[in-house]
Amino acid sequence: MKLKIFEKFDYLLMICVLFLGVLGILFLYSAGVNSDGVLESYEYKRQIVWVSIGFSLMCLLAMLDYRKYERYALAGYVAMIVILLYVRLFGKTVKGAKSWIGIGGLGIQPSEFCKVLFIMYLARYLKRSSKEQPLVRFLKAAILMFVPVALILLQPDLGTSSVFIPVFLFMCFMANIPLRYILIILAAGFLTVILTVLPAYQEKILKRSVRFITILSNTKFRILMVFCTAIITIIGAIGQIIFKKRYYYWISIIFGILMVSLVLATMAGKVLKPYQMMRLIIFMDPYCDPRDSGWNIIQSMTAIGSGGFWGQGFLDGIQSHRGFLPEQKTDFIFSIMSEESGFVGGMLLFAAFFIIMIRIIHVLKTTTNTYGFFISAGILGMIFFHFIVNVGMVMGIMPITGIPLPFLSYGGSALITNMAAMGILMSINSRRLDFTVTAT
Repeated sequence: MKLKIFEKFDYLLMICVLFLGVLGILFLYSAGVNSDGVLESYEYKRQIVWVSIGFSLMCLLAMLDYRKYERYALAGYVAMIVILLYVRLFGKTVKGAKSWIGIGGLGIQPSEFCKVLFIMYLARYLKRSSKEQPLVRFLKAAILMFVPVALILLQPDLGTSSVFIPVFLFMCFMANIPLRYILIILAAGFLTVILTVLPAYQEKILKRSVRFITILSNTKFRILMVFCTAIITIIGAIGQIIFKKRYYYWISIIFGILMVSLVLATMAGKVLKPYQMMRLIIFMDPYCDPRDSGWNIIQSMTAIGSGGFWGQGFLDGIQSHRGFLPEQKTDFIFSIMSEESGFVGGMLLFAAFFIIMIRIIHVLKTTTNTYGFFISAGILGMIFFHFIVNVGMVMGIMPITGIPLPFLSYGGSALITNMAAMGILMSINSRRLDFTVTAT
């Protein structure tokens, strides 16, 4: 059977991606104009090149058979680890993170491309491990996720590393991994964040000593707590094995979560830079440091609010063109867009992303290939997390993590990665009912 690709090509998805790419170029141009109406920067020209490259790659990948990638997924995962190690040792430092490889006058951020490589290999593993015991399967998948996350955290790049976690959890959920395992990870992550920010919360927001927080933040006390919770966890596990009582199971789970969270929080306190810690603090109260760490989010919320319903008009934004809004070309591009196009422009952007996600869900529901199903799940998790976190952080309802807005934020690595993911998704969609090719 000859596959008629162009008859099944997802033109609606392609139009939405192209619309967002053009929208990004327009507002990058606007971000380069100063208050006197003079164009000072030309990043929009580079973005035009990257959108062209990304769009061409998307169309190419849409025509190629994604099922053939399965046999190379392991090699891709190994290459990903090697690249991340190379970046850690020889990478270029930009804004405090050793995340870049310099090629001539261009900078490439390999961790962005690694997202797709990770999705491709985890999809392969989940497909081939369906008969394994669920806990073993989940733990193996967690190890596959932990390796790149640890390497990216060492750069340190908290934002990019955080994307791997929801992708992993969503793919595991779609692979019928028991929900309790996923909830355990979420609970441990939530508790880790709380324990990590407690010392800074006491110093920056409360600005007074609280005995409970002081004791809990003490390193020696945390070590003692880790030791005690580890013993209780082991006792609970032994009790479950010997007596088969359900409450032993929950004792081991609850104290195991507490033990892991204490260890991770202690490690995070040593690894995270002061500015990364402050990003978590200003999420709770940006006005605790309004002229430094809280400046970006305050100006972002001001810009979004000043846009009103119709916006102030293209090239007429006050916060952006007068230089009040930093990082407006990358993390905060939604802010300048909302200021100039208002609620209406924001809704158009939301509609485009909504259609993209609906199309991904459609592929999930209709594809007959398990490998394609898991890849689609990973791409959905990646795009959804990027969108929710970026829009949430510029509105002040989520912590600032440095996660770009897909297809709009300035940067070639992220843009090309997201468009490549859309191309793979189109390939899955166009072959969702074709059974002629089987990966080996």
